[in-house]
Amino acid sequence: MHKISPRRGSVGLAALLTSTILAGTPAMAADAASTAATTTTTGSTQLGELIVTANKRSENIQNVPMAIQDIDAKLIKQLNINNFNDYVKFMPNVNFQSEAPNTTTIYMRGASDGGNANHSGPQPSVGTYIDDQPITTIGGTIDVHAYDISRVEVLEGPQGTLYGASSESGTLRFITNQPSTSGFSAAYDVQGNLVDHGSPGGVLEGFVNIPLSSKVALRLVAFGERDGGYIDNVYGERTFATSGVTINNSSQVQNNFNSVSTWGGRAALKIELNDNWTITPTVMGQEAWAEGAFGYNPKVGYLETNQFQPDRDFDRWLQAALNINGKFGGGWELNYSGGYFTRDINSETDYTDYSIAYDHYWGSGANWQDSHGNILPRPQQTIYGDDQFEKESNELRIVSPSQYRFRFVGGLFQERQQHHIVQDYQIEGFGEQISVPGWPNTIWLTDQERIDRDEAIYGQASFDVTKQFTITGGIRGYHYDNTLYGFYGFGEGYNELTGFSSGMGVGGINCHVGLTFDSAPCVNLSKPASTAYGATYKANLEYRIDPDHMVYFTFATGYRPGGVNRSGDFAPYQADTLYSYEIGWKTSWLDHSLIWDGAMYDEQWSDFQFAFLGPNSLTIIENAPSAQILGIESNISWRASEHLTISGGGAYNDAALSSNFCGTINNVIVTSCPNNEAEALSGQPLPYVPKFKGNITARYVFDVDGWQAHVQGSLLYTGGYNIGLLTNNTGEPGELNNDVQTLGSTNSYATADLAVGAERGNISFEIFAKNLWDQAGEVNRYTPCTTSVCGPNYPGLPGTVYVVPIAPLTVGIKFGQKF
Repeated sequence: MHKISPRRGSVGLAALLTSTILAGTPAMAADAASTAATTTTTGSTQLGELIVTANKRSENIQNVPMAIQDIDAKLIKQLNINNFNDYVKFMPNVNFQSEAPNTTTIYMRGASDGGNANHSGPQPSVGTYIDDQPITTIGGTIDVHAYDISRVEVLEGPQGTLYGASSESGTLRFITNQPSTSGFSAAYDVQGNLVDHGSPGGVLEGFVNIPLSSKVALRLVAFGERDGGYIDNVYGERTFATSGVTINNSSQVQNNFNSVSTWGGRAALKIELNDNWTITPTVMGQEAWAEGAFGYNPKVGYLETNQFQPDRDFDRWLQAALNINGKFGGGWELNYSGGYFTRDINSETDYTDYSIAYDHYWGSGANWQDSHGNILPRPQQTIYGDDQFEKESNELRIVSPSQYRFRFVGGLFQERQQHHIVQDYQIEGFGEQISVPGWPNTIWLTDQERIDRDEAIYGQASFDVTKQFTITGGIRGYHYDNTLYGFYGFGEGYNELTGFSSGMGVGGINCHVGLTFDSAPCVNLSKPASTAYGATYKANLEYRIDPDHMVYFTFATGYRPGGVNRSGDFAPYQADTLYSYEIGWKTSWLDHSLIWDGAMYDEQWSDFQFAFLGPNSLTIIENAPSAQILGIESNISWRASEHLTISGGGAYNDAALSSNFCGTINNVIVTSCPNNEAEALSGQPLPYVPKFKGNITARYVFDVDGWQAHVQGSLLYTGGYNIGLLTNNTGEPGELNNDVQTLGSTNSYATADLAVGAERGNISFEIFAKNLWDQAGEVNRYTPCTTSVCGPNYPGLPGTVYVVPIAPLTVGIKFGQKF
């Protein structure tokens, strides 16, 4: 296929100015499209009411004194949202780091360390939920297919009181549609699309709601999606320095090789025991098969790369939930929510770049030998991964009647996640005498079990001092206990620093006598648990000027639990804390046809956890001293007429270190140091945080011969951001990295989406285009190993910085029918 060169213009400035004018506030803003508009041609211009459950009770979003973005079912359909990449671009205060689907780490309000999302690294700083069940995993935020979803709630700022660990900077919630006994309903939607520079894709999805009796209803949902590829694996060659052998990738050459296939479904049963008590068991599952690499190599060409072995990822998860809701005593509510979540990720990753780079830099090829001690001429590495997660959670809470002057929410929470990790680094023909015992061809093995435990008791109460003034206070007492156990390292006789032969072998310093785990050759990771007790707090002052205008102030804290470093040279890392001070407003104007909300905040991030690659490319986690985030956000929804609705918003964040990041000396965290000894300097911007991100959408509806037609356009802007945090290479090569210099920063870009369609009765159709100008926006930049070895800044090395792009121009057509 003929390739169109990426084009960059001045549309970014237009997006910034347009969003600023509509928000009515200087280049600030965040939360896009947070209020749904029932866009009809009936003559009314009032915006529809949105109900959210951010405070564990049902409330009008405009009555909740906190920053919430809500994309409801109507907007999900109107904005052509199917997956994470679709909805995150309409969430200005949500940023993310990703190298491939289902490996995404998300950040809110600029609280981003940018560290790698390694299986042995810190927990996420943003919590993820399906309904009331936490599904936060360390391997990346799961990409929930957005069909038959009632709404996606984004709760910005620390949510430590009601949501606890890993909701440090915010919480992302997927609220599903529940079974209904009111009557039968069903629908299906079909979509076909084509990616420029790439291959076709499509979506097929449907649901049915069946009342089984006047008290029992069943809801079934099924979906399938294929995302076409757009990166080509083209012919390339590499030469190993030690053996002098040149290899090529002719067997792996393929156009559009980064396709993704997703399928899954949900079944929910609602049982109304009586007028007050309801039981709802739910099962939801999804599988995704991703092939190819999702970063291209600029040295090879735009949207082109050289991969020498297969890249595959099979991610499947299942969530089972039980919700019991009861009402008693004139409006009191009692809720039990129990969940079981399992996730398996099987992956195969080409690690040839790593092999080539280490052979050039260290001469490692001389150590890669066969069983007879001969140097392997083609020592290409492949990583075989198997991650198995199991999470179970239980929550019991009580909610007082909402009409009381004094009202509260209180509860008990328990969660346990077990993660069995296998990362098997293989070189075909690798000698038995230097392989990990019991693992043929394996040069490095990670075979370990991680268990993260969390228990909490919480309460949040509000009191109406007057009809206009309300105070709220909350506290959550918690206890975490996290362990990491098993084996990691090189094979027998290969390396004496890390692995089987470190110390004195079995029974020596690192391999513990009498301990076994899974199929590991020995246990060299059995450290004391990282455990602590603590509390998070919230205080809120709300003043309602009148029924349509409210201002508030919030102080809140959030935290991430500490954990265990694999390396024996590094102590456990401690919990970090985010302190947030926020002033916000929620207002409605022009007879509820215009809504303007916003907030300003100052966040102090204390001892934040930072993960980086240390010796042997091993992930190390340290507590950096502190960072500060100053930000302002706003959103607007305006029903300008019965035909025209405009919505948009944006976020401005100034996120940076507030003191030098000094690292450790002799395994002790250094809290202060001169600039020439710092790993990152005070004032260094936090990674993956654009200064400004915003969007605006206009939708115009009109009648055409009995059809209700529409034209909709969205303009989206994302500012550039640094990828790394470390700025000074003060250690030995391969130990500390100048990530900022090596990885650089992304470019600012603006994209546009366009849709034209119509509906009549139960039938609808639409033609759409995403990334209309085919902008070459960048999501991420990375190197295949430590930047000091695999980066492009060392003469004679083949390394480069890979670029993860946004999807090119995608055009499609969709058809839907309701019953």
